[in-house]
Amino acid sequence: MRKPVLIGNWKMNGSLQANQALIVRLLPQLRMFRKFMDLAVCPPLPYLFQVRDLLGYTGIALGAQNASAFVSGAYTGEVSATMLQEMGCRYVLVGHSERRTLYGETNQDVAARFRAVMSVGLTPVLCVGESLEEREADQTSTVVANQLQAVIDEVGLLSLAKGVVAYEPVWAIGTGRTATPEQVSMVHQEIRSFVGRDASEASQDISEGLRIIYGGSVKPENAFDLFSLSDVDGGLIGGASLHSEGFGAIAGALAEASGFLTDECETN
Repeated sequence: MRKPVLIGNWKMNGSLQANQALIVRLLPQLRMFRKFMDLAVCPPLPYLFQVRDLLGYTGIALGAQNASAFVSGAYTGEVSATMLQEMGCRYVLVGHSERRTLYGETNQDVAARFRAVMSVGLTPVLCVGESLEEREADQTSTVVANQLQAVIDEVGLLSLAKGVVAYEPVWAIGTGRTATPEQVSMVHQEIRSFVGRDASEASQDISEGLRIIYGGSVKPENAFDLFSLSDVDGGLIGGASLHSEGFGAIAGALAEASGFLTDECETN
């Protein structure tokens, strides 16, 4: 059974005061779920130390929003995976749609960052997904396959499986639009099929074990329907992760959809 994972991406939001207030309110919301799923938050880089200390030994992991493909050197503004490891990160987002669309990161750039993150023992969260134009042109499968293949070419199929894949349709991020459960299910199934396409036993095992999560305007109101899909193993949550009650409700929806009863959670 794949262990569910829920990651909050704060993007470029927060302050010392706001971060502390959010974490203090969030910890009681998540405490009952942490034994059933992997939980993480990804604050902006300047706040990693603060959030790491606030999380302490709660079992909620620290994540970063990006990492350089390089170990060190004259790369002003970049941060290496080794530095993130020293800060206490466990997860690192790579290839988020905003990095691809706003900053021009190519599939090959993302693959190199994926390799760098894995090389220091951190877990890369590979973000894949199509734009509205690509979906309307019926190119979703091709776009996502190319994004996956670039990473497989860089690190191999087994290494891909050691990460997490997050499907996030670009047109559903921060727009209030959400892919329907049918659309999400189809892409997640295609991702799993693509990974296991050579039909070997090893490939099938990797495919079945790969955790694929969904990101794209996930809210408490739609979380259960999305997480109930058989190939959806959790969520990458943007705006809703900045609100403790909302993020807690989404965690509750994931626990329920994954078969962990709420009353069982409340006794732990």
